[in-house]
Amino acid sequence: MTAPRWAETDRETLRRLLPDALVLLPIGATEQHGRHLATGTDALLAATTCERAADAAAGTATRPLVLAPALPFGASDHHLEFGGTLSLTPETLLAVLADLARSVAAQGGRRMVVVNGHGGNVGVCRSFAGLAATRYGLSVAYLDYWRLAGADPRVPGHAGEFETALMLAVRPELVRPAEPREAPDPPSIVDVELHTMDTWRVIDGFTDHPERADAERGRRWLDTIVTAMADRFVELARIL
Repeated sequence: MTAPRWAETDRETLRRLLPDALVLLPIGATEQHGRHLATGTDALLAATTCERAADAAAGTATRPLVLAPALPFGASDHHLEFGGTLSLTPETLLAVLADLARSVAAQGGRRMVVVNGHGGNVGVCRSFAGLAATRYGLSVAYLDYWRLAGADPRVPGHAGEFETALMLAVRPELVRPAEPREAPDPPSIVDVELHTMDTWRVIDGFTDHPERADAERGRRWLDTIVTAMADRFVELARIL
């Protein structure tokens, strides 16, 4: 069984489904991922995990799962200087998400789930969930797909072993060989988030060791994520 795709469904069917449905919105980014990965990695992985999880959950969820088209742009200004990046400011991204929520609500929708694939979107997605609930009366859930991969120091990174392995499992033709390197160790403080452009420059815009990635490990990570996400969709259908 497959979940209905919004973009492939007619208006009358959507009008019937939306009042009871969970609208699933994958969001990623189009940004540099080093010299070895495609710039659409985040959007592709968010869409792939969400689509596969929606189809896996469609047969058991107590509500329809309607899969909206993936939003391929995110808040990626910190990658602009490396090239290959199409970015929205955080303010614009929040406004775009708010307009999509307004559209869903205007057509009878009552529930949304945002599946995020880009670290730079995290703060905006959290803000959006609260905004959509208070402004439009929607019940909104938000999750970052990589958090479903289990505790592993390689997850998520940026264009490192984790994302490279997933891409080898999903779209290997978009992966170029990564050169071995001594991964830089930028300064850090326990329990403190540091945001500086110098950190990105020191690591050349990507983390850890993508050259260690392999497709089999990527498939295992992908299966773990999709199974866990499908379970979340079933539970959200029950409680929202």
